[in-house]
Amino acid sequence: MASPRYSIGLDFGTESVRALLLDLHSGREVSAVARYRHGVIEHQLPTGGTPLPADYALQDPGDYLESMGLASREVLRQAKVRPEAVVGIGVSATSCTMLPVDAEGKPLCFRKELERDPHAWVKLWKHHGATAEAEELTRIARNRKERFLRLTGGGISPEWMFPKMLETLRRSHKVYAAAVLFVEAGDWIVGRLTGRFPGKLTRSACQAGYKAGWSQELGYPSADFLAAVDRRFRMVAVEQLRGDVRPVGTSAGELAPEAARTLGLRPGIAVGVAMIDAHAAALGAGLSRAGQFVLVMGTSTCHMTVAPREVSIPGVSGVVRDGILPGTYGYEAGQSAVGDLLGWLVRVLGAGPDADAAHRALAERAAASPAGANGLLALDWWNGNRSVLMNPRLTGLIAGLTLRTRPEDLYRALVESTAFGTRRILEAFEKAGLRIRELRAGGGLPERNPLLLQAYADVLGREIVRVRSAQASALGAALLGSVAAGKKGKGYDSLPEAIEKLVRAEDAPVTPRSGQTAVYDRLYRLWNRLHDHFGNEQPGLMSELREFRHPDPPPTLTTLEPSKPEVRGKRQHAGRHPAEASGPKVGARTRKRSKG
Repeated sequence: MASPRYSIGLDFGTESVRALLLDLHSGREVSAVARYRHGVIEHQLPTGGTPLPADYALQDPGDYLESMGLASREVLRQAKVRPEAVVGIGVSATSCTMLPVDAEGKPLCFRKELERDPHAWVKLWKHHGATAEAEELTRIARNRKERFLRLTGGGISPEWMFPKMLETLRRSHKVYAAAVLFVEAGDWIVGRLTGRFPGKLTRSACQAGYKAGWSQELGYPSADFLAAVDRRFRMVAVEQLRGDVRPVGTSAGELAPEAARTLGLRPGIAVGVAMIDAHAAALGAGLSRAGQFVLVMGTSTCHMTVAPREVSIPGVSGVVRDGILPGTYGYEAGQSAVGDLLGWLVRVLGAGPDADAAHRALAERAAASPAGANGLLALDWWNGNRSVLMNPRLTGLIAGLTLRTRPEDLYRALVESTAFGTRRILEAFEKAGLRIRELRAGGGLPERNPLLLQAYADVLGREIVRVRSAQASALGAALLGSVAAGKKGKGYDSLPEAIEKLVRAEDAPVTPRSGQTAVYDRLYRLWNRLHDHFGNEQPGLMSELREFRHPDPPPTLTTLEPSKPEVRGKRQHAGRHPAEASGPKVGARTRKRSKG
């Protein structure tokens, strides 16, 4: 009997990193989570300074290095697996989560003279400080009829690479001038793991394609287009994105000795090219061939499929060859708030410390009502609309409120609104000629909220297959590690082969209920009228309301204190950041942090 072999997936999320250890024979999973010490930086930098604008969402790259080591060592301890049994490692990360670095690959926020400049820090995927820059880039690209627009849904999102770079140029020339490269967090982490950064930086075709307008045919958007936006942006932007763009499912190199010590692994094992977390979750949900449509459901929802040909779909924000599966075109659409939307309602209703219990109670009461019984329709634009309108300035709406409206009615209306949004996206795919034969759902949300998938099945009128793994992104990352190793390294030679062997689905799919579907068909027609009126005919009304918002109140001092890191199932040390402590580390720094 062959000795067990494993792959580790490191999934860098919004609040934490998860390490998932995958048995490459049985598919057994063990995972551990380490939260980021500073979480999402939204109010003030850990180094002090003035309060951040309302639309800012930053991170500390040192947190990535600390947490990945803690999570990796903990998962090996939990599973009682020796480092020698691990043959590969893969990385998934939020995107576009971007940081500027110097010639040595060091983040600029590690420099004493730049540590109080927010533009020197990581700009998280949901950082919306570059909304004006995205609108300017979109307008000029449309006027010039830039060819890359056909692959980006006809627009450019403020969450993507070029708006965030332009924001840095316009608002902090000192940081922009010092930035030798702008790098996706996933690529930066892979560079640290392999030790090939920055001289031989590997960039992921997934991240470059979906978040920076790159394609095999055209490369990045042209220097002429960038100069039309700002003459200082002409060649510098392209220079700052240089690197070897590789397809997902390939190797980025071998684990370097220093990184191996941090993770508790042996050096020399294969490291896979990074992947966007939601796209890795599509792999973890079993996306292995054309005709499958995957809903990756979490704080937001991403919708993905693959096809052997390229088609342009209005409002679908990404079409990338080799972006999800090598040899196919990967298609991505999305909804900006799903789990976040339900979490907002629970907070507003005053759930108290046990938010999970409040979710369950509301979902159970909402499930007791049939479709349409609450008389409500909602537009799920609390965080703007990603697909198909691609308008981040839109705001949410609930119609049909009366004095009889109950909390569970609101909860159900928000669930249904996200299902209607998914139906609109699915119809856009099929109208473009992509035939969808199977729906699959992954991510943490379906497991925790049974009402959700049943409502989706009823609204869509289709069966939905749910995958067993609740950690689809981390599972996808582990699959990338197994394929980076290849059969010679005791892994697998292709992603479809690994997925077929290791991804498990629930035995029974969630099926639509015909009586509920008939009601939802009528409600969907009304919802489309609401959607088109506020999204297409009168979009200015929704966006102008944003101008009346008061800025968030400044947090108290206690909210600015760096949180103590924690690993599930294991007590961690407090005190100095590992980047400031002695011992094995990656990307060390020596400056001390103030507590704001």
